[in-house]
Amino acid sequence: MENTKDLTEHSSRSERKRRDSFGMFDGYDSCSEDTSSSSSSEESEEEVAPLPSNLPIIKNNGQVYTYPDGKSGMATCEMCGMVGVRDAFYSKTKRFCSVSCSRSYSSNSKKASILARLQVTGKPPTKKAKVLQKQPLVAKLAAYAQYQATLQNQAKTKAAVSMEGFSWGNYINSNSFIAAPVTCFKHAPMGTCWGDISENVRVEVPNTDCSLPTKVFWIAGIVKLAGYNALLRYEGFENDPGLDFWCNVCGSDIHPVGWCAASGKPLVPPRTIQHKYTNWKAFLVKRLTGAKTLPPDFSQKVSESMQYPFKPCMRVEVVDKRHLCRTRVAVVESVIGGRLRLVYEESEDRTDDFWCHMHSPLIHHIGWSRSIGHRFKRSDITKKQDGHFDTPPHLFAKVKEVDQSGEWFKEGMKLEAIDPLNLSTICVATIRKVLADGFLMIGIDGSEAADGSDWFCYHATSPSIFPVGFCEINMIELTPPRGYTKLPFKWFDYLRETGSIAAPVKLFNKDVPNHGFRVGMKLEAVDLMEPRLICVATVTRIIHRLLRIHFDGWEEEYDQWVDCESPDLYPVGWCQLTGYQLQPPASQSSRESQSGSSKQKKKAKSQQYKGHKKMTALQLKEELIDGEDYHFLQGASDQESNGSANFYIKQEP
Repeated sequence: MENTKDLTEHSSRSERKRRDSFGMFDGYDSCSEDTSSSSSSEESEEEVAPLPSNLPIIKNNGQVYTYPDGKSGMATCEMCGMVGVRDAFYSKTKRFCSVSCSRSYSSNSKKASILARLQVTGKPPTKKAKVLQKQPLVAKLAAYAQYQATLQNQAKTKAAVSMEGFSWGNYINSNSFIAAPVTCFKHAPMGTCWGDISENVRVEVPNTDCSLPTKVFWIAGIVKLAGYNALLRYEGFENDPGLDFWCNVCGSDIHPVGWCAASGKPLVPPRTIQHKYTNWKAFLVKRLTGAKTLPPDFSQKVSESMQYPFKPCMRVEVVDKRHLCRTRVAVVESVIGGRLRLVYEESEDRTDDFWCHMHSPLIHHIGWSRSIGHRFKRSDITKKQDGHFDTPPHLFAKVKEVDQSGEWFKEGMKLEAIDPLNLSTICVATIRKVLADGFLMIGIDGSEAADGSDWFCYHATSPSIFPVGFCEINMIELTPPRGYTKLPFKWFDYLRETGSIAAPVKLFNKDVPNHGFRVGMKLEAVDLMEPRLICVATVTRIIHRLLRIHFDGWEEEYDQWVDCESPDLYPVGWCQLTGYQLQPPASQSSRESQSGSSKQKKKAKSQQYKGHKKMTALQLKEELIDGEDYHFLQGASDQESNGSANFYIKQEP
């Protein structure tokens, strides 16, 4: 009891002493730094086997689709040996049949990759859905049909990609990279209230250079900022970077100066420099006078900015990932950092999902499709499941109101648009239908399905559509219609030949915000061809408000054109802050898995919606893989409405 009383009195005296001296703890001892490394993994799913490309004609729903006329000749994939029409092969060199084969070949693991896939699936290397848009429609139909059959007949296999060894801090430091500031991302936590956080701001952080049995703190200054991450240096080290460390500014261990004194926490100088000064209080007074620190309510603001209005069990309308022309009902399964995992309502095993941000233009309130005349897939579920409820309309991103009473977009007008099936390209496109509230249905010239099942919806103010001549003026390569032979492509000639007119320039969105992005800045970006993945990325071009995003370690063919205000871009450190899995640069992932099972090499198809067109329940017999004749079997028909409830499309067998 006497010892307890002495300890209590000592604690009280120490607490008063700490409050009088910046929270400093006068009795300190040495300690050794204890560091630990962590690893994280990402799951991947087995790809499906490719199909030979020698089928000249396939009939589907009364329509005939053929390969090109063969003038371009045939090609053989250098990775898997598949033979097909050269025009349908991937990249300008036509060396590979798919993105997957190209990546596997470039990783110097050709033999291991082939053997590994044969051992797992008993089938040849597979085609990747990401490049299906580069192939004739027949190839898309065949690949998707086989994909469906594989999902039904095979168990999904998963493999992990180790993140051990990748650190944003080391990546930034070793290459002298610059990260995009948090203020560039208004939709991200603290994006609108980051304030004056910059270099030389002082904070109180745990002191790892100490051997006291309790957790103690010391003051550090920000040497460099990279998104949410800051390179910190303990006070007293001057120009010595020996104990510099990276830390997420929004983490729970970062506090404004004065927090220790207010909380009764001890400030202890690091062991390495404890001999430098005899009066640490005077040292801190001198160093901190006039210095900036975090706002006192910083942690509260961080917490508030990470509260999201979307909750599990909410129902929304979202684009159908296999039929871009329509929407379906989906239910929020989980929310991570404002990103939603949506499960389509009719998915019995809850694996048919889709990832997007809560501010994505791809999701809407229940009833949106009907209100504007957009196609909508009717659900077989007659009533809501218990606990599911419609998301309040005010939670969705608002689009700018437009006046359609005067001069407006009309069907048949030509324009340029980012192809949602190949986000690295801007293509010649046509307005196929004008909907209500400023929404437009767009088709890519030369590669449209006759029934319009591959049209996609953009709002008139969308930053993804451009007036005729935009690419030429800004020195961007414009993708001409498939099969168009008069190259180089000239808009004047094309408009005359097609008897078309260009959409008036004044109808397009010309607002360019002061976004703050610069070429070379690093960030974390969603791979929109596999939207559950967030990758290490770089801004490589800036055209007004349009950014070209490059995924580090990958070829330029995988780049994406993205708007500067896209909710699919995040600051460096966002994944760490929210607990989301970050995909490392490709060069690291390829070293992790030489067998081809790496997530980065063959991104799983199960959540992928880009490139899957026109099909509903197409099936392909397993034995057809061996090169026999192909017969597409039409399964159960889908029913969809055109919003007004008076138009239905039913696929006939």
